[in-house]
Amino acid sequence: MKPSIVILATGGTIAGISQAPAQAGYRPGKVDVRQMIQSVPDLDKLARITGEQIANVGSQDISFDILIRLACRINQLLNQNDIHGIVVTHGTDTMEETAFFLNLTVNSPKTVVMTGAMRPANAISADGPLNLFNAVAVAADPDARERGVLVVMNDRIHGAHSLTKTNTTSVETFLSPVNGLVGTVNYGKSVYFRYPFRRHTHLSEFSSRFCQFPYPALPRVDIVYACIDMPPDLIDCSVACGAAGIVIAGDGNGNMNQATVKNAAKKAAQGIFIVRSSRVPTGTVGRNVEVDDDACGFIVSDELNPAKARILLMLALLKPTGRQQIQQLFYAY
Repeated sequence: MKPSIVILATGGTIAGISQAPAQAGYRPGKVDVRQMIQSVPDLDKLARITGEQIANVGSQDISFDILIRLACRINQLLNQNDIHGIVVTHGTDTMEETAFFLNLTVNSPKTVVMTGAMRPANAISADGPLNLFNAVAVAADPDARERGVLVVMNDRIHGAHSLTKTNTTSVETFLSPVNGLVGTVNYGKSVYFRYPFRRHTHLSEFSSRFCQFPYPALPRVDIVYACIDMPPDLIDCSVACGAAGIVIAGDGNGNMNQATVKNAAKKAAQGIFIVRSSRVPTGTVGRNVEVDDDACGFIVSDELNPAKARILLMLALLKPTGRQQIQQLFYAY
């Protein structure tokens, strides 16, 4: 019997429509999940397909309310014995953040695959239909289990920890520059290279919190972008607006000017959690390299970019914990 796959749609370019097939501009979130499923030939040959509409927005408008509802619905569905996997359609702008959030909050070894498109549904050579076909194929593949949340785009299978969007318009926008691809998929035929190196899904200490009511409210964490002569009072603004934590998208190895280091250390001493990440696309942020993190009370993001570091810090702050424990989470996830 064919596996049962549920497609959860949230909108994005894959559900977008432009006024003309050769036009760059379009409106996201105009095609619903039923139309999306019907537009892909032979999809029903891969699995028994059902679909649900969770949201229908451009991914720049994805909220944590949507993310929490999405994670909880995935956990409800995967708890059913007759559901074998989930596909989430999503806009590409914030796909890596949603993938990482789900990687920490899905409480099942079953396969969850995200996919989307860089061209709207009615564009010349739209990439969405084949991306969705391949995503369903991976979700239905028993060999994809226990690899964490995956992202299937442009015939490539990425892990949620490593992937990032690298181009504003190209169909080859997603890369996994730190740890490499999980595998490839060609017209539904998959080859896998590795399992994720970090903890994820049913191995995550956060996943059990998103299985039943009441769902937790996430604390505010801001990202501050470092640059030449950055104003140190940006830290003050975040704290004044209620941020419990701040991620610095730092220069190079997570650096910032001395005035900002001093102000951030002051806020850390007052109980604000400060994470040093980097605006550089690849590499890790090392502890106590150019900044005395021990003296300043900072946390380093290790491999996580600022957007993903923010997600992890928000989840870490759901329960009382100290900086040393949170630092270990950044090494684990």
